[in-house]
Amino acid sequence: MRVGTFVLAGQYPGQRQGEALHRAVRTAEVSEESGLDAVWLAEHHFVPYGTCPSAATLAALLLGRTRRIQVGTAVSVLPTLHPVALGEQTALLHIASGGRFSLGVGRGGPWVDLEVFGTGVEAYEKGFPESLDLLLRWLREPRVAADGAHYAFREVSVVPRAAEPSGPVPSPGPEVLVACTSPGSVRLAAERGLPMLLGMHCDDQEKAGMVALWRAHAHATGRSDEEIRAAGHVSAGIVQIADRTADAERTLLRAMPGWFRQGLGAHVTVDGRPRPMRDPLPYTELLCGLHPVGTPELCADRLAATAQRTGISRFALLAEGSGDLSSTEENVRRLGAEVLPQLA
Repeated sequence: MRVGTFVLAGQYPGQRQGEALHRAVRTAEVSEESGLDAVWLAEHHFVPYGTCPSAATLAALLLGRTRRIQVGTAVSVLPTLHPVALGEQTALLHIASGGRFSLGVGRGGPWVDLEVFGTGVEAYEKGFPESLDLLLRWLREPRVAADGAHYAFREVSVVPRAAEPSGPVPSPGPEVLVACTSPGSVRLAAERGLPMLLGMHCDDQEKAGMVALWRAHAHATGRSDEEIRAAGHVSAGIVQIADRTADAERTLLRAMPGWFRQGLGAHVTVDGRPRPMRDPLPYTELLCGLHPVGTPELCADRLAATAQRTGISRFALLAEGSGDLSSTEENVRRLGAEVLPQLA
């Protein structure tokens, strides 16, 4: 089982944005010190829900600050980015870090980001498959041209190459994952043989269903049993550890609803479409019931149960739910020292 942290750099009520970003960097550093497997970085624009606007840029900083841990994006929002530019950044980080960078990509939402960056709602509603396929070709081929609905250009050389199957140091290229929230995105990932990133709002039954659907589509497109078994899907969740479960829950219920209300409430749609928002308090209560929130023993039991029910053995856990730097650092250290040994 491979356990990492999920970093949103959330700005909690009353905090400065610099505090949120400093906590994000420290979470990653302490994750490595505590023996965790990975740190996964989210990106958001124009909202305090997450103060990191470029997961790849923050990943570059953290790869330079660490020596062992895997650093991934969860996710880089493809409809607001040029896939070739993201491919170049990915290749650079993959090579310079010695293969410690993983690229998670997602479709994002119908937010005003699409207007600001000039890609438009079409990129969100219809352009994701084309962008993903162009990105994958850039990460796998020596030369690339494009003749699609959204991207068209003459053949150019890929420099630097992320995947070099021959030579003194062969490289298969970086890991690429897809955030999946619907049957359509599951099928998209499966047809390309890409593992899924599954959100923290899903319960084990939903995640097991998505894994089964992914396997069915992967089989239908000719993927081997070995490839399907090796797919390293990642389950996102939250973690809060305390000597008593009630204390862990109380910590999150005191801090997270205000963060959700302020952060999620700041999202603006690009075209004025209705935007329902979860009630922050019941949503926090739901997350406390789904994920490793409680004593170290309970946390280990919940992670093991999720792995057994879903077949997923990689986890990205939000540890900053308290909104407090020292509490977050202690939470990550306890995850490494008191929960991981029970999962070995």
